[in-house]
Amino acid sequence: MENTHENRIAYRDLLFTTPGLSDYISGAILYDETARDAGKDGVKFVDSLAAKGIIPGIKIDVGLTTIEGTDDETATMGLDGMAARAKEYYSMGIRFAKWRAVIKIDSKTGCPSD
Repeated sequence: MENTHENRIAYRDLLFTTPGLSDYISGAILYDETARDAGKDGVKFVDSLAAKGIIPGIKIDVGLTTIEGTDDETATMGLDGMAARAKEYYSMGIRFAKWRAVIKIDSKTGCPSD
């Protein structure tokens, strides 16, 4: 299937409306797009999950950037503006956040670097 916004909504709608989902899932980490989208019934995914007892969360970092002068090591971006994003997400019904850090470990190339 082509990766379009409409297809992503249809997939998430199918996933989030699976009968018995809340018997096995207690929380869901969403991307910004998903947190703002609604299913075919018009109900926001965040509200639909919460109504099932599934706690909606958010990936709050804004991606990675390569650190110059390294062997393609990365730094996670998004500390600037995180407080404002967290406040907005909370007002949307989001109740927890996930922050990722990707660390390249390779003793042959000396990663992570000093």
